[in-house]
Amino acid sequence: MAKVTFLGLGVMGYPMARHIAKAGHDVTVYNRTTAKAEKWVKEFGGKFAKTPKDASKDSDFIFCCVGNDNDLKEVTLGYEGAFHSVKKGAVFIDNTTASAKIARELFKAAKEKSFGFLDAPVSGGQAGAENGQLTVMIGGENKDFEKAQDVIKCYSKKMKVLGPAGSGQLAKMVNQICIVGLVQGLSEGIRFGQNAGLNMEDVIEVISKGAAQSWQMENRYKTMIQDKFDFGFAVDWMRKDLGIAMEEAKNNGSDLPITKIIDGYYADVQKNGGNRFDTSSLITRLKKK
Repeated sequence: MAKVTFLGLGVMGYPMARHIAKAGHDVTVYNRTTAKAEKWVKEFGGKFAKTPKDASKDSDFIFCCVGNDNDLKEVTLGYEGAFHSVKKGAVFIDNTTASAKIARELFKAAKEKSFGFLDAPVSGGQAGAENGQLTVMIGGENKDFEKAQDVIKCYSKKMKVLGPAGSGQLAKMVNQICIVGLVQGLSEGIRFGQNAGLNMEDVIEVISKGAAQSWQMENRYKTMIQDKFDFGFAVDWMRKDLGIAMEEAKNNGSDLPITKIIDGYYADVQKNGGNRFDTSSLITRLKKK
């Protein structure tokens, strides 16, 4: 069993670290709010550290799942950052959804210190994290992935190296671009059906077996019909991710017309108080009879 560090115990990191500990690894955790790290240790064992630097000493694998580029820089390169103590030959696995730019910067910094770095954002939301069923999109070197894959497997159902450093983050951008179009289409379809007087439970039962089927339909249609939106990835976080994708699109010359429109729709949801609603809350913008 490996010595593992996990930095960041949010709604995703908390259960991800739990799966690693339950697999028998020796886990040290760090969280900006120490009380949460203490709570995690009481539940699952291991130990906690008060800084990323202290948490990462002597570990074979260091996992990280924080909010954004700035948070990531702080826990890696900051004054008490993990990169000041990661040992040679270890692998740093970053599960944060961040920019490809920061992933490449951290890969280079890790190389200079003789340890590996994988950008490895995840998809599957809080439920996927709780159930250990996340999809992991990975950028970096195969040799580092081969070292780390058995530990990553603790919380994932699918993982794949997609190219050099930054490729995992780019793939996550593709993932989010695809999702928002599906959610908007599902929202419009459900509202149309409701306003037409259809029983949407019955309708979805039928069309979910055909070409309209999607993960969003299978997992969100019931709560969307009921106007309940406390079941996963928050609007605030989706807007953060779409901002990253649209910025990257400027760099690579891509047009994202639908993504830009739906980002504006999510801004409407925020204005109406839905910052913490899950992403299926796009339907709240649409008139209901």
